[in-house]
This record gives sequence, structure tokens and C-alpha cells, in this order.
Amino acid sequence: MQYKGELLAFATMLLWTICALVGSVASKRMGTLPFNVIKMIMSVLMLSIVLWVFTGAPYPVDADAETWFWLALSGFVGYVLGDFCLYNSYNLIGARYGQLLMTLAPPSASLFGWVMLGERMSFMALIGMTISVLGIMIAIHRPRKTTKSQQEISGKGILYGIGAGVGQGVGLVLSSKGLHCYANAIEGSGISVNLMSFEGMFIRAVSGVVGFAIWTMLRYKLTDFWQSATRTHAISHAMVATIAGPFIGGGLALMATQYTSTGIAQTIMSLTPVFIILPAYLVYHQKISMREVIGAVVAVSGVGLFFVES
Repeated sequence: MQYKGELLAFATMLLWTICALVGSVASKRMGTLPFNVIKMIMSVLMLSIVLWVFTGAPYPVDADAETWFWLALSGFVGYVLGDFCLYNSYNLIGARYGQLLMTLAPPSASLFGWVMLGERMSFMALIGMTISVLGIMIAIHRPRKTTKSQQEISGKGILYGIGAGVGQGVGLVLSSKGLHCYANAIEGSGISVNLMSFEGMFIRAVSGVVGFAIWTMLRYKLTDFWQSATRTHAISHAMVATIAGPFIGGGLALMATQYTSTGIAQTIMSLTPVFIILPAYLVYHQKISMREVIGAVVAVSGVGLFFVES
């Protein structure tokens, strides 16, 4: 199918939008760290079941050490460090500015994809990526107020936001690198690219569990963690967020990198903060400004250029 990678990235973006909406509820009820630990554990369990059904083993038995290294590193960079920076940027400069800095993910993915994988993009794709990122910036940017009640923008928060954007982009490239290693290791074995992507997600999720578990043990007492993680209705929200995020969404994200460049895939998936505008209005009754509407139109127009032959 033509543009299969782009379509998979678009589907990933829609699932990540659901994950963001539902996950924000679970995160508020559980706490950020308990939510991420529970989400990663659920993801490992779900992926184990899928692998057991389709391969007869609950983990990727054919993955070699090099594959484990790159995919585990991807999980650590993308999940643990990326989310650590992301939530700290939210705390210091707010979600709007944090999401604005997440637009650094596509160019980061493109740059590291060029350095590590030798990927090339057409001129039209570069133009489309630029327009899409511009649209995201227009949609989520808020003019800085100068009133005394407005908190000064934290330089540390900006650095955390930059780290979050770069972490997400670099994490996707490392995933692609790991899957390339895996494809070479199992060449001729008959394992499909689609199943290989979910095996890669399993390794990433294991790395995320280990990283977040260590981080949580340094911050929480076991009793406090258990009390936070078992709050009413939070588990059901966490399960939906897991299915839409690191389980199906994450698998589709890795599949997308096998059919198109990581830069293009990351740009399309970065449309999440734009597409979340309407459901946020319907679910949380947040106001929609003309700036957000214009930004959404510009961003979607940029994505459309990915589907134009150069």
C-alpha cells in the first residue's frame, strides 16, 4: 500500500490523542510516577500475551544482544528521560509551553535519522514537515502575559521542554535502529515486520518499567505508591491509556518507521496537541480560540504535502 508508513503514523497520532485525554485523568488521580509505572507494567503484560499467542513465547526469543541494546536504550530515552523532562516542563512552564517545545521532536528525529540511519527526505517532505511544525506552534502557543500574577517563564523549564522534545525524537530513531538490527538478525526466519514491531515494543516497555520502577523507588514509599496506584477508577483509565498508548499506539509507531522515514513519522505523530483541541473542548469544555483553528488547518495542510509526489 502506498503511503502505508504515513497512514500508520496518522493512526498512531489518533491513538495518542486518546491516550493523552484518558491518561491525564489517570495521572491526576494516581500521580505521575505511579501512573507511568502501572502503564508500563500493563503494556509489558499485554505485549507478552500477544507474543505468546503469535510466536509461542511471551518475549522475543530471536532478538540478539544488539537488538536488545538499541531498543532498551530507546525505551530509556523515549519513556523514562523523555517523560521525566516532559512532566517537569509542565510543572515549571505549563502544559502549553511544554507542548510547544515538543515540536522539536520531528526535526530531532530527522537529524538523528540522517546521522544514524542515513535517511533522506524529499524537498516536498521537508516543506511539509516545516509547515506542519509551524501549524502546531500557532495552535498551541499562547502570548506571554505581563501581569504581575503571571509567573515568569522558567529557563530550567524551557530546558526540560527541549529535553522532552529531543528525547521523543531520538527515542524513535533508536527504535528504528533497533528494528533494523532485529531485521538483519532474523532475516529469512519468516517473522513479519508487523509482529517484529510489537516485539520491539516489548523490549522498550521492559526498559520503561525498569527505569520508572527505579525512579519511583527513589521518590515513593511502597505503601504510598500502592495507595496512589489503586485509587478508584484510576486503573480503568490507565488501562485505556495503555492500550491506546504504549501497546497498540507504540506498536503502530514502530511499524510506521519501517515504511517511511522517522522524521516524517514523527512529524505526523506530533499533530496530537492539535487534534486534541476538539475532544478537549467536548470533554473538558475548554475554550477553542481562532489561533488554534488556524494552527490546526496549517498543520494538517503540511501533513498533506507528505502525500504529494515530489
